[in-house]
Amino acid sequence: MGPAVKGNPLRISVLLLVISYVVGEFFIPHYPLFNLLNLIGIIVLILSLVLFFSSFSMFNSYKENPTPQSNTKRLIKTGIFAYCRNPMYLAFISFHFSMFLTFENVAYFLSAIGLFIWINHNVIPIEESYLKEKFGDEYERYVQAVKKWIFF
Repeated sequence: MGPAVKGNPLRISVLLLVISYVVGEFFIPHYPLFNLLNLIGIIVLILSLVLFFSSFSMFNSYKENPTPQSNTKRLIKTGIFAYCRNPMYLAFISFHFSMFLTFENVAYFLSAIGLFIWINHNVIPIEESYLKEKFGDEYERYVQAVKKWIFF
């Protein structure tokens, strides 16, 4: 049995995207951004998709299930996981933020903040506790060597 994480971050991320679209398009006014920010949004959107699919392919190459509740057999420390312990979650949050920059919809920005807070405080601590218990010193060394969110 894997970590007792409540909720599936991918499903919640997609649900938030749909809710953000509806709320942002029909209830919250748009605030025009500079064209440069729109371009940055498109670039970040593409990078977040690359980050997601590279993370997903690492899970597949290790024959691991990417859902947080799954039982982990091996610790993935190569590829993008050598630079960030949570690249899939980073991809979800970056995607929401890039949608805000690209489509000037404030609801996407709010969903990015909410998703970050939920994942950082409710999902990752449970996963880290599970991995520490399962892999012990190997996971501790990994935590010391690799940042949670690339920059911090």
